[in-house]
Amino acid sequence: MLITVFLHPLKKVSVFSSIAACAVSFAGSVLIFAQQGQAKLSALEWATLPGLKITIGGMADPLACLMLLVVTGVGLLIHIFAYGYMKEDPGLSRFFAKLSLFMFSMLGIVLADNLVMMFIFWELVGLSSYLLIGFWFQRPSAAEAAKKAFVVNRIGDFGFILGIIAIWALFGSVHFDELKQIISSRPDLVNAIAPGVLTLAAFGLFMGCMGKSAQVPLHVWLPDAMEGPTPVSALIHAATMVAAGVYMLCRVFFILELSVSALQLIMWIGAITSVFAALIALQQNDIKRILAYSTLSQLGYMVMAVGCSATTEAMFHLGTHAFFKALLFLAAGSVIHGLHHEQDIWKMGNLKKYMPITFATFLVGTLALTGFPGLSGFFSKESILFVAYHKNIAVFAIGMFTAFLTAFYMTRLFVVAFLGRERTEDVAHAHESPKVMTIPLMVLAVLSVIGGFIGMDHYVGHHAVEHDAGGYGLVMGLSILCFLLGTGLAWFVYHQAEEEPCQLSIFKVLRDKFYSDEIYEMCLVKPQAGFGQSFGSDRSLAGRWFAGPFEQHHCLRWR
Repeated sequence: MLITVFLHPLKKVSVFSSIAACAVSFAGSVLIFAQQGQAKLSALEWATLPGLKITIGGMADPLACLMLLVVTGVGLLIHIFAYGYMKEDPGLSRFFAKLSLFMFSMLGIVLADNLVMMFIFWELVGLSSYLLIGFWFQRPSAAEAAKKAFVVNRIGDFGFILGIIAIWALFGSVHFDELKQIISSRPDLVNAIAPGVLTLAAFGLFMGCMGKSAQVPLHVWLPDAMEGPTPVSALIHAATMVAAGVYMLCRVFFILELSVSALQLIMWIGAITSVFAALIALQQNDIKRILAYSTLSQLGYMVMAVGCSATTEAMFHLGTHAFFKALLFLAAGSVIHGLHHEQDIWKMGNLKKYMPITFATFLVGTLALTGFPGLSGFFSKESILFVAYHKNIAVFAIGMFTAFLTAFYMTRLFVVAFLGRERTEDVAHAHESPKVMTIPLMVLAVLSVIGGFIGMDHYVGHHAVEHDAGGYGLVMGLSILCFLLGTGLAWFVYHQAEEEPCQLSIFKVLRDKFYSDEIYEMCLVKPQAGFGQSFGSDRSLAGRWFAGPFEQHHCLRWR
């Protein structure tokens, strides 16, 4: 608000104010974390209705403390990088004002002590992400991508608010502490509720996660969110917006676990999302879209973990993923900056020669994501696979196959973009990014290496399956095997390739994303347009607004 109303003409002051606010938030998060979950945050009574009291308050339990550190820490590094990336943009002040609104909204979700407060900030995150994805609103592709994100998230949010209403109707409260107390002290009340009703209420809450964390079938908005500036992509896909859905599931897990059916559904949707997105990533050529589908896949892992009752493992992977995925997106932004906004990996090659820092940090992020032994992603992903091994062998197999696919498509990206020969003239003129962009990359690279050793998994809570349950060595061995097979096969196929060698029709299906947008247009957009025509117009105003993002050529390339 300060930037928008008063500081807008003063670009450097606006940037400094936004970065300083994020730095103060990070410092406050460190202080709260140092209290080991004992910090007391005041609550203000906001509304009192018959049978319902709503407060604006905060929680500082271990779960919130960890999420605060991740959001503010990674967010601060993205803010610093964004200044170097967006320095010459005429809308610099407007950009940082929207970044600040986004961070404020995310912190509200993390600290919320009740479902209503969480939903208010949930919607603010949706608004600010709409503004950031559509930051370059002069470009039709960016405007359509922003609308697409807004529309799809409203579907999930509708289910979320129905779930909140159902929880209030069943238990008479929306406050997390009160709900925990009621559920633990009133087993008679819980047993009196029909299992189907509990399942519907839990699924309503999960729909909110399906929208924000882009789970199948509400996944279609996330790859198109790449139309925003690269720092926005890092902010949305790393520690903040998409992670909000997983965090919410962990926050309300004591409700979800009342329904075994709901947990089974969550587990399978997460597993399907992980492998579905990984298959699509195999044949994408835009560097940011590959990383976007990778994010979808990793979010599927986290949701799958929640469905396996492994909230600690889900939060562990959320934290490590924030480090290496923010690193990869920012390093991709460095590549785009150095190549004057080129994003097609087949127009790159030999970037290690011209961008050594970006090359080295991207390599660290790639190894962490693909599960290289000893790096952060190996430990967090392996912990989820270990739980899946004990909970459901079919889900475990899907997780292992997804790990193989992840190693394959990330090695493909790295080999094609950074190794081999220069494929275009622009590569010969590539240059390393300035220090304001490379220093955040190096910090995130360090975190991607040590993230598995800093105890995030032990801080959040108990493990769903203890390591002495058996099979730990088998899971670790299979995980390493998947990494080696995926990396080796991708190297064999792509290390001398000058163009995409996979041209069979099955690969076209992957390039076309299993025709997800076309299916949405056929099943939702055209029927709605026909409904609008029945009222005497070619297409109603709502129909035009809804249909645009889903039409066949909805995303012109723009950086």
